[in-house]
Amino acid sequence: MVWISDSMVSLDKAVLARLEKGGKRYEILVDPALVEEFKESPDEVDINDFLAMDEVFHDARGGERPTAEAIEKVFGSQDIVVITSTILEKGSIQLTTAQRKQMVENMRQQIIHRIHSEAVDPKTKSPHSKTRIELALDESRYSVDPFKRLEEQVKDAIAKLKPLIPLSFETVRLAFKVPGSAYGSVSQLLRTHQQKEGWLEDGSWACVIECSAGMKGEIIGQVMRRSSDAEVKELGS
Repeated sequence: MVWISDSMVSLDKAVLARLEKGGKRYEILVDPALVEEFKESPDEVDINDFLAMDEVFHDARGGERPTAEAIEKVFGSQDIVVITSTILEKGSIQLTTAQRKQMVENMRQQIIHRIHSEAVDPKTKSPHSKTRIELALDESRYSVDPFKRLEEQVKDAIAKLKPLIPLSFETVRLAFKVPGSAYGSVSQLLRTHQQKEGWLEDGSWACVIECSAGMKGEIIGQVMRRSSDAEVKELGS
């Protein structure tokens, strides 16, 4: 019996991870977005989020399963986490051309968005447009890896881009004051950047945040959409 949990990755999004040994294939269905994270820290990834099925196959598409004895002989364990780790370490990820193309493009857009959000042109103090970053990334011939962590690829991409476009990673401190009625939505938005907060005598809520200079305009715009009466001031470093 194959057990599928509600929290597991859907079959539509899962991809095959395969290990060939002793003339047989051992396959599992995994979430491609969590492959690199699972490889680095298996204990930190919920196996129920990572697998589409809590099952090992000889042929996942045909439903053919190995015996418990075969699994024990190949992996030395019946533990699905141990089996998954071994397949990812010694095997390979099976992607169709369309799957790989889509995953590469998704990761590429995440890299572009992250650089656009965090970097500025040191002369203008404004973010480069996504189009300019995208064109420079193409010019740099940076090769996107669909399974490598986003943070690592952003770092690698920046190294490739710096000779082509000026990039500066500066931070700014912003003070916000909003009516008490807007506290819930605005505080939730700013929480990850917040340095300090407090209630004022007139019932308003105020806070100070620090964010990348490239995110300044986006954050101010989001706050103003939540509270048109908000006040904002850029503070010195």
